[in-house]
Order: sequence, then C-alpha cells, then structure tokens
Amino acid sequence: MPLIRRTPARLAATACAAALLAALVPAGATATAAARPTPLQRDADALRDAGVTGVSARLDTSRAVRTVRSGVGDLRTGRPVPRDGYVRIGSTTKTFVATVLLQLTGEKRLSLDDTVERWLPGVVRGHGNDGRRVTLRQLLQHTSGIPDYTGDTVPDPTAAGYREHRLTTNSSRQRVALAMRHRPDFEAGTGWRYSNTNYVLAGLVIEAVTGRTWEQEVRSRILRPLRLTRTLAPGDDPLLPRPHARDYQQFGPGEPLTDTTLAYLPFDGDADGALISTAADTNRFFSALLTGELLSPALLAEMRKGVPVPEEHGAPPGTRYGLGLEWSPLSCGGGYWGHSGSGFGYVVAPAVTVGGRTAAVTVTAHSRPADRTTAERQLRGVTALIDHALCGT
Repeated sequence: MPLIRRTPARLAATACAAALLAALVPAGATATAAARPTPLQRDADALRDAGVTGVSARLDTSRAVRTVRSGVGDLRTGRPVPRDGYVRIGSTTKTFVATVLLQLTGEKRLSLDDTVERWLPGVVRGHGNDGRRVTLRQLLQHTSGIPDYTGDTVPDPTAAGYREHRLTTNSSRQRVALAMRHRPDFEAGTGWRYSNTNYVLAGLVIEAVTGRTWEQEVRSRILRPLRLTRTLAPGDDPLLPRPHARDYQQFGPGEPLTDTTLAYLPFDGDADGALISTAADTNRFFSALLTGELLSPALLAEMRKGVPVPEEHGAPPGTRYGLGLEWSPLSCGGGYWGHSGSGFGYVVAPAVTVGGRTAAVTVTAHSRPADRTTAERQLRGVTALIDHALCGT
C-alpha cells in the first residue's frame, strides 16, 4: 500500500518523509521484549533502529492478539509508547468515507456513475476542471484528474511554518476552491493520481445526498454498529485524546525534530484524513469491511476492483487501488487489503487478509525524516513488518 500521507507528492517532497535519527532516542528508553523477542518485536525494533522515535504494532488473528512497542512515546520524558493509544489515521479515513458512499449506492440513493455536477453543481469548475465530466467512481478511485489541494495549504514547509499555520481552518468548499486554481492532472478516466480533493468532494456528496455531514454518517453507519468507541472525527480540535505517543517531524536534513502532535488543520480536518482511532478499532473496521459486515457481496466486489498504482507513488510493486481500498501482494502468496495514512510526524498502515489466513495488523510510526533515503528505508521496514506478520499467521 502507498505509505505517503496522503498529502501530494509536491508536499511530501518539500515538507517531509518519515522519522528521526536513532541517536536521538534516549539510552535505555526503548521498549524491550523478553530474552528472545518475537519476530513481530524484532521488526518493530528494526524500525526503531532505522530512526523512528516510537513504533507500535497490533496483530489480531483468530487465535490471539499480539501488541508490540519499540522506541519511546515522548523524547522529553522517555516514557514508552502506550499500548493501543490514540493515533491520527490520516488518509485511512478515506476507506470509511468510501464505505458510506457505497452504502448509499446500495440504498439506490445515488449511483457511482453519477457526475459530481449532479450533486455539487458548479463546485468543480475553472482552469479546465469540469464536474460534468467526473463521476463519483472516479473520485473514489483517484482517476478523476482533479488536482490535489493540499500543496496550497503549506505556504512555508518549515518548522516555523508548521507552527504558524497549523491552526488555520478551511471549509470543504474552500479546500476544493484551492484545487480549482490548478489545471486537471489529466482528463477524467485516463490516468491515476492520488488527490485528497477527491475525498473532500466525496464528503460533500454524502452531505448533499443525506442532509448530514460525512462525520455524522460515518458515526451512525460504521462506528456505532461496530462499537468502535475509540474512533472519532475531531473537527477543528487539534488535540489527540490520551493516551497517545507524541509525533515528530524533521522538516529539513540535519534539522532537529519538531513536535507535530498537534494537528495541522489546513489538511487534517476533512473527509480526506480527519479521523483519530486506535489500532484495535482500525483492525476491527477493516476486518468487518472485508468479511462483509458493512457492504453486500456485490458492493464489496465493486470496492475491490483496482487499478495499478504507479511505483513512483511509493507503493509496493503490484499494488492496486480500488474504491478507497488498496491491495498489495504478500511474499508468501496472495495479498492484503488496507489503506495507509500519514501526515506531519506519523505513518499508520493497516492491513488485513481474509480467507484461509484471516488476520489484521496495524503499524504506526511516530516520526518522519526529511531525507528521502531514510524515509524509503523506514517505509520498507513498515512493509516488511506487515508482510512477516501476515505471512507468519
């Protein structure tokens, strides 16, 4: 699965990538397993050794629940990463939103082949963008060509810029308006490019169809039925509930880490990436989704129809993107479903296998570095942990 926050490539290139230097972890502060650590613990420790300040992973199978931690949850105090603490799940939010749209499709309240214009007249217009040519299916699959708004929300990609702009709020329509300043990436249906604007629009469509916000619909259709009591949409509240580990971003090579635990509201507050959750809730959601608790077999099959993700997006080779859902291959055969998310200072990666090897794992890394080489090494470590955990089941 692609493990870039799902902020655009231009933001990822100028602002961040994935963790800090291992030398900054206080001596003796890392969480250790027994004398012979489990493979899951070894993989978490390897991420710590690659420079991530704090790592947590939870693996749910039919036989057991395993949770491991490594590094520290707070560089100042040296306290450990909490067990199943709250985390920002970033673009993993998109799978919740896509699920609601598919449920509305099943209720015959909309069609995936409806145009954006039908539900949001005049919203997608300007500089060649035209909502009359873009379908809801193309929004969910990132084949719309609609440009990503998030690059316009980081006027200063530095630590000082983060602090200055992190509490700036924008409405959904303001976010779309930022995207409309740019020409389309391609004609709708002719390419693939990740764009957070697609899911801001999806959230607006949900509101147009139901008369309720996307947050309200996610809560009533997913969170309550599955009893995901520790998953929430915080709106413009930048704080994380306790317990949580602190997140850290390195904004430039050689620069110190900046505490980015407070949300960056210009892009952390909408249907493209606002939710806060825990590893337990995230595993439960994806397991329920992939085993048919939320969608009919026909709609789930529709959601799973994927298109290839370009390798330059940062995904493992062979990754495909469906309707708010990603599939990536496993080294032991088959593959896993999920949707990663990231932002300033964190990466979260949920993954689920279904069938003969049913299991769910969520990995969270609580820091990101400025240099691409270190970032790529850490992302490979996240992918390796997922592969080993799911193949080992």
